[in-house]
Amino acid sequence: MANSVCNVLVTEAALQNPTEDDVDPTAGAIVDFRGVVRKLEDAREIEGIDYEANEAMAKHQMKIIADAAVGKFHLEGVLLHHRIGFVPAGEASLLLRVCAGHRGVAFEASKWIVDELKQKVPIWKKPRFKAPSHIRENEIVRTR
Repeated sequence: MANSVCNVLVTEAALQNPTEDDVDPTAGAIVDFRGVVRKLEDAREIEGIDYEANEAMAKHQMKIIADAAVGKFHLEGVLLHHRIGFVPAGEASLLLRVCAGHRGVAFEASKWIVDELKQKVPIWKKPRFKAPSHIRENEIVRTR
């Protein structure tokens, strides 16, 4: 990785693909993972997801997880970015790059990092559901 073994970011901006500068030349395996907002949530079509976070705490926890992964799996580097605010369906809310000596460790570490992030990082999501197709935008719907 460019300057540090771990690169952690919480941002409202669209996530950018990692560059070649985000690769340690000693790594034999690089695993990239993008968590993308699905078009369906609970079998209902969504426009996207609103993500909220305590940014300072989220970044702190993400750094702890990335550092722990480096030690646990002997990684060359970790890039861990999470988007907050509204993320439209089809766009990435999570970007992870793991650089390791070997592919098995890189895949195992990637899974571990995502699992830890979902359990420990204070980021919450709320899907924005699309209105049923028989209801026009801004139409008032009365219930009985």
